[in-house]
Amino acid sequence: MLRTPAGTARLDILQWLKDPVAHFPKQRHGDPAEDGVPASAVAAKLGVPRKVAETHLTLLVNLGLLRTKRIRRRLHYRRDDMRIAEVARVFEKGW
Repeated sequence: MLRTPAGTARLDILQWLKDPVAHFPKQRHGDPAEDGVPASAVAAKLGVPRKVAETHLTLLVNLGLLRTKRIRRRLHYRRDDMRIAEVARVFEKGW
């Protein structure tokens, strides 16, 4: 599911959020490393409309790979590294 053409975008998002300070510009509100980044920043980096980025981000949140935090009126997304490691272990075991 993560390796489809759209999945490459999701893999890129997960990689970028590993070090958000290096991949995203400083935000007006919130710290990218601590709070995450808004969908608009992810959309700009992917070169897609915000709604497309939100679709990718929502899927990753539903899988439990990202967490959200509301700052003002925007959701900020950050990795859930513990959950990602847990999922990786499941795949290493072969389900």
